[in-house]
Amino acid sequence: MTALDRPPLSVLVVDDDFRVAGVHASLVTEVPGFTVAGTAPTTAAALEAVEAADTAIDLALVDIYLPDGSGIDLLRRLDCDAFVLSAAAEGPVVRRALSAGALAYLVKPFPPNLLTEKLRGYARFRQLTETESVDQSTVENAYAALREPPARRPAPRTVTGDAVLTTVRNAPAPLSAGEVGELIGVSRATAQRYLAALVSANLLRMSLRYGTTGRPEQEYRTP
Repeated sequence: MTALDRPPLSVLVVDDDFRVAGVHASLVTEVPGFTVAGTAPTTAAALEAVEAADTAIDLALVDIYLPDGSGIDLLRRLDCDAFVLSAAAEGPVVRRALSAGALAYLVKPFPPNLLTEKLRGYARFRQLTETESVDQSTVENAYAALREPPARRPAPRTVTGDAVLTTVRNAPAPLSAGEVGELIGVSRATAQRYLAALVSANLLRMSLRYGTTGRPEQEYRTP
């Protein structure tokens, strides 16, 4: 079966912050071969979504701190693979999550390309493990696919790229893509492309800015 023949991998996003869930769902939809089955704000809603899904959920993106229980406990009850996406950065918490079955652990806030690369690695993992029998080499390659770090692409060395980097470095506070675009006279989309490349090159850091309504906005600062 080729990649084009495979049905898309179905992903459930479990996070009690609807704005964060929306951001993560948007990132999933941008990766070829993936589709979002839905979002769930609680462990109960997640279990109901898995049970009620028309097609099996392949992967859940699970926060640890949920209103009605622990995401780690949820991992043990889900009949699907899972990544943990959480602000919890304590070593023992990470170990418990991995012991409970998490295939990956991403500490919030993380750059968008990290989740993108983890999803691509998961697709490769699924491809390698979908046969009835595997040898040790295949097992090692499947594990490696999940743990391969995201590729760091060189930052664009152009007048615009340098202007974006200089603007963020000189700003007294983190800036959004729209704010950078206004300051240097380019569109938000253009600024966003350069900012993403600079994050991938480890020249900038991305975090989330929360407003009173709507989805959180990505903002950028120096490391």
